[in-house]
Amino acid sequence: MPAATPPPLRTPARCVMVLGTSSGAGKSWLATALCRHYANQGLRVAPFKAQNMSNNARVVATPAGGYGEIGSAQYFQALAARARPDVRMNPLLLKPEADTRSQVVLLGQVSEELSRLPWRGRSQQVWPQIAAALDALRAENDVVVIEGAGSPAEINLMTSDVVNLRVARHCGAHCLLVADIDRGGAFAHLYGTWALLSEDDRALIKGFVLNKFRGDAALLAPAPEMLQDKTGVPVVATIPMQWNHGLPEEDGVFDTRSTGQGAIHTRIAVIAYPRISNLDEFQPLKNVPGVHLAWARSPAEVEGADWIILPGSKATAADLAWLRAQGLDAAIARHAARGARVLGICGGLQMLGEALIDPLGVDGNGPGLGLLPLVTRFAAEKTVRPTRARFGAVQGAWQQLAGVAVQGYEIHHGQTVQHPALAREGKVARELIGGLAWQNPEGNVLGLYLHGLFEDAAVLQALFGAGATTLDAVFERMAAGVGQWFAPGALA
Repeated sequence: MPAATPPPLRTPARCVMVLGTSSGAGKSWLATALCRHYANQGLRVAPFKAQNMSNNARVVATPAGGYGEIGSAQYFQALAARARPDVRMNPLLLKPEADTRSQVVLLGQVSEELSRLPWRGRSQQVWPQIAAALDALRAENDVVVIEGAGSPAEINLMTSDVVNLRVARHCGAHCLLVADIDRGGAFAHLYGTWALLSEDDRALIKGFVLNKFRGDAALLAPAPEMLQDKTGVPVVATIPMQWNHGLPEEDGVFDTRSTGQGAIHTRIAVIAYPRISNLDEFQPLKNVPGVHLAWARSPAEVEGADWIILPGSKATAADLAWLRAQGLDAAIARHAARGARVLGICGGLQMLGEALIDPLGVDGNGPGLGLLPLVTRFAAEKTVRPTRARFGAVQGAWQQLAGVAVQGYEIHHGQTVQHPALAREGKVARELIGGLAWQNPEGNVLGLYLHGLFEDAAVLQALFGAGATTLDAVFERMAAGVGQWFAPGALA
């Protein structure tokens, strides 16, 4: 019997890489737009960023069938690509815990060994896993949209680079170099970045992109032509400023614009402590009609708020100490005493309790704010999982949530329970979701471990009687823009 003919080998996906002249140039935004642009052509698309430094993370699948963490930007890019998010899309995630220390997450899992290594000592150890993740995505897709980090011309970091040019060389990427023209000096940024690269690496740069442009594009002449004369690289797109694009910003805490329409009926202050995490989950609130969201770092900035939100934290004890140093603890207590709404999410929930107990040195010990009769004990093992649940009999100020089914995700070290001594005195928090959500007897202080609450349409409907623009609509607008802004053939 003749042997079966083996299936033809699949051609590896072509790679389009978005590099930037600096952080904040618009790499994440453009990579997301390109993911939907290629997906709309019927192609199988995957995003990729070799290394991300962010405390904004999402829970996604691992190839082995479990769950792990990746940066939020790659999670949203996967949704834009109509792909199932998985840990290979961001194989290395650095979660800052202090100015000189980060928790290292490799292929979705915390690596204590890598976390202890100095920055420059990690690259050789992690590169094989990064390359394997990229190769696997290329074998399964038609296009891989790759995002760089910072600038590829950081000459002090080039020898340990695993996220920019080393990735581009590995896959022969078609690279686009993006500059933020709103900051000024964009042509110098583009030329200077190109000039600092080697001849071989310059050959990978196929196009320059001017992002966040305001005004008459005709006034740019003759600079694009002059830049091409000097470098041989054309300016392939000029992207207008996108004020209200609706995509969560990686550094969204610095974005103070709310975009919801209509008269303001709810003012929400989110405490922006130094190690704030998962701040991107509040983007939908900025788009709800009648809601104004602001970031608060002082007591004056929470005055007049209808809600105060204590968000997640990568360093709960340290951020709680910072909060007290600003006098925000007293401001939050006064707000709660008036019966106004207070919401704590993950680290924010832990802060609302009576105490933080850390026998293993995971986070830190300390007294809580005492607004919920709970205690949190930190454990070495990290809880990382998607979660579906239903609120129980919520009462008081948050009663609109009673019976609402929700879905989101958990990322936390601590485990929270009723405070034993206070419970014996009859002082207990009302448990709304087993081991996940509690409220005070008065009903105005709510704490929960579930991230993604405001990304759930049912929650927005219950709380505000209105929804926000869907992410899918945002992705479609972005993809439509790509077709308008890029020169023909620039993305082939």
